[in-house]
Amino acid sequence: MLLADKVAIVTGGDSGIGKAIALAMGSEGASVMIDYFGDVVPAKAVVDQIENFGGKAAAFAADVSNPDEVEALIVQAVQHFGGLDILVNNAGMEHRAPFLETPLDLYRKVIETNLTGVWLCSQCAARQMVKQKRGGRIINISSVHEDLPMPTNAPYCAAKGGVRMLMRTIALELAPHGITVNDVCPGAVDTPMDAPLKRDKRKYDALLAEIPLHRMAKPEEIAALCTFLASENAAYITASSYVIDGGMMQKSGRL
Repeated sequence: MLLADKVAIVTGGDSGIGKAIALAMGSEGASVMIDYFGDVVPAKAVVDQIENFGGKAAAFAADVSNPDEVEALIVQAVQHFGGLDILVNNAGMEHRAPFLETPLDLYRKVIETNLTGVWLCSQCAARQMVKQKRGGRIINISSVHEDLPMPTNAPYCAAKGGVRMLMRTIALELAPHGITVNDVCPGAVDTPMDAPLKRDKRKYDALLAEIPLHRMAKPEEIAALCTFLASENAAYITASSYVIDGGMMQKSGRL
């Protein structure tokens, strides 16, 4: 197994891409702490799935933009599983609105969740990894929009662009400790959150026209890349963004 005896935290691990990552890492032998925000039922269902195939998992509620809750998340994972080797910063949000009509409180909320949350979780996890003296992996679920502009989504794009430079910078600082830091940058991914889009044939066809492979990614495909980056096979990979978008960035410009 690629991640035998490793301990992973997946923020926002109760649904969508985060759920797929938690399941993939659990199936490869990692003990997985699933961070969630809100209803515990979906998180508990992921825990049950991992335990049903013989893996180890637990769930813990934490708002990634809250320093005290982030610290409690790290402490809980260490106490429950005996350490921490992998952090996947997956929790995020977006709310599309024209720039001129975006209120400051919405901008702040998106930045706090998508960028400050990555900062807080990475810092707290890295401190634990340094203390353990056995290296570690930090993987951020970023987006093609860390580089690709998206009108009506300025706070989200600003946050993801910030994640890119945060990743590059802390990767250099953490390299002497054997901790790698990388971004995974999905394009369009087929998750329940995109169900309304798929029901709108005009919008869905317009999206597919922007993707050379002419389909959305499966969450499991994102999870497979994350699992590789978390493994020893990726020990020499750090400070990089890995785009997984079906060729979208090479063609897009209208969405």
